[in-house]
Amino acid sequence: MPTRRSHASRHKRRLWAVFALTAGFLAVETAAALWTGSLALLADAAHMLVDAAAVLLSLVAVWFAERPATPEKTYGYYRVEILAALVNGVVLCLLAVWILIEAYERFRSPPAVPGGPILVVAAIGLGVNLAGMLLVRGAAAESLNVRSVYLDALGDAASSLAVIVAGAVIFFTGWTAADPLASAAIALVILPRTWGLLRQAANVLLEGAPAHLDVNEIGLALSEAPGVRGVHDLHVWTLTSGREAMSAHVVIESGTSTDKILEELHILLHARFGIDHTTIQVETEPAPLLQITRP
Repeated sequence: MPTRRSHASRHKRRLWAVFALTAGFLAVETAAALWTGSLALLADAAHMLVDAAAVLLSLVAVWFAERPATPEKTYGYYRVEILAALVNGVVLCLLAVWILIEAYERFRSPPAVPGGPILVVAAIGLGVNLAGMLLVRGAAAESLNVRSVYLDALGDAASSLAVIVAGAVIFFTGWTAADPLASAAIALVILPRTWGLLRQAANVLLEGAPAHLDVNEIGLALSEAPGVRGVHDLHVWTLTSGREAMSAHVVIESGTSTDKILEELHILLHARFGIDHTTIQVETEPAPLLQITRP
């Protein structure tokens, strides 16, 4: 049973590069957060930790997706990629909630934190995040899994900006409440972006119709093909990022060549909607009953 490489598998080197950048800076930021006592740096480091784990999980998912299909798993391991994106989104949402709670507690009684080191470390982190975004920006449109990595890097870049602002405020004014405020800003950046990722991943797992395809339009296109009289039991779903599947019952005119109809419909679905994995059951329209009139 042959398998096809997923979109994410074509970008493994970029994912490994992002992982190396993220994991390397994670060690630096964690040490700086523990030294300065900054919640903003600690929150950003926790975000980076989740991101590093998410990239590693994405690479594991790519490895599974490249494994061939088996008689027990006829679609192979394509859905592992979606599961990885789902786990990533759930963990990020939980992390954001924890940051908000901790930020509230610290805002009530802000600890003393040095602004200068926070500012320097955050600026380095911004450069690392921007580099990671550039590495996977082109691939983010092709794969939900790679897109989750891109969103992680984007969220980290926004987090670093918030920490830079907090560090500058503390350094120039001494107002340490800017540290928990920056932490809350990080959480508010994480939540809405990951919610969209969760919705997409859940829609794939529930075998919902892909957002970029109109099922009614597909049904209309099939029914308007030459020789087709009707379409029913039409289903469209996503196997993994960039690979959709479709099944349908097609009623054709009596006497029409079944092979020709199937070939034309497959070409139509590929060229117009980008659907390659199709299962079409052909049903022949019954011939009209012969009317016999007694003299």
